[in-house]
This record gives sequence, C-alpha cells and structure tokens, in this order.
Amino acid sequence: MTTTAVPVPRWAERVAHLIPLVLLPQCLWRLPFAFGFDMGTGTGSLGSLWISVPYVFGLSLLTEALALLSFGLIRGWGEVAPDWVPLVGGRRLHPAVALVPATLGGLGATLLFGPFTLGALGIGFSFDPADNAAWGLLFRICVLPVGLWGPLVLTLTVHYALRRRAARPSVNTSTAKANRVSAESGASSATDAR
Repeated sequence: MTTTAVPVPRWAERVAHLIPLVLLPQCLWRLPFAFGFDMGTGTGSLGSLWISVPYVFGLSLLTEALALLSFGLIRGWGEVAPDWVPLVGGRRLHPAVALVPATLGGLGATLLFGPFTLGALGIGFSFDPADNAAWGLLFRICVLPVGLWGPLVLTLTVHYALRRRAARPSVNTSTAKANRVSAESGASSATDAR
C-alpha cells in the first residue's frame, strides 16, 4: 500500500528516506562498544559480551525500526490499516492514530538528542575528551546527524496532518443550499398545483 488519498510531494519522500540515514552513523558508531572497543572514549567495556552484544545490536535495530515507522506518514498504510492487521485491517484510520505517536516521538527525539547534538558541537554540556583528535572528530561526525531526527519527524507529521485534512471530503455549501432551495421550490409548486 503505497498510494495515498492526496499525492505526497517529492520533498516529503526525501525527508522520510533521510530519517533512517541520519540515524545510521550513530548506530554504526555504537556497534564496536558491544565487543569492548571504546572508540577512543576511554569508557572501557560495557561488560560481558552476553549482555553487551544483544543490548547494543538490539538498541541499534530498534532505533532504525523506529526511524522506518516515519514512512507511515507518507504511505497508504498510514491512512488505511493493512489487511493483515486484526480487527481494523482495511479500514481507514483516524488521523490521530498516526499524529499522536509521531508528534510524541518527534518531540521526544528532539528533547533527547537535541542537547546531545549541541554538546557534540561544544554548546551546553560537554563530553569527555577523546584519546586523540581523530577519535573526537569521528565521534562528532557520527553523532551530530541524530539531532535532525526529531525535527524531520515533526516536519513530516505537520505535512501528514495537512495532507489528511485536504483529503477529507468537504460539503460544498453553495451546492447544498441550491439543492435545498430547489427542493423547497419543488414542494411549493406541487402544493400550488392542487
């Protein structure tokens, strides 16, 4: 289900594709920590491999899965529930079903990762210095894009709300009024004919 009631502009498609990509560097940066490699941060190991590997890989997969949910804001499955969904499959979804989680997620990502990204830029709180400048630069390159996650989701959320509003059938008041007037005049002419 890729079709939507109102066509999605190209910029919105690009934003939805960009969201998983802005999270990918941070997810990749995180993976060596699972095996005890601290990437020049001096933080040491996360503990046993039996704990660190599932935790770090699971966190990275969860992050990317949440990012992929933003496609629901530009695809048909964000407007009509897929047939395989129990009870609601094939039914048109109320816009709040997507708007509430997308808004909360976008605001949460902004509040969580915005200060983190500002800290990587040296604004606000600071991170412990890396072992050398190369590790510090790599760290900043990998974590800076994650600050875009929340604003990008919120941008798509606003677009989704406007697009769904445009898709709602509106009652043409001039046509409805004309129909009512003609019905009334038809009734009065029938009464006059008696």
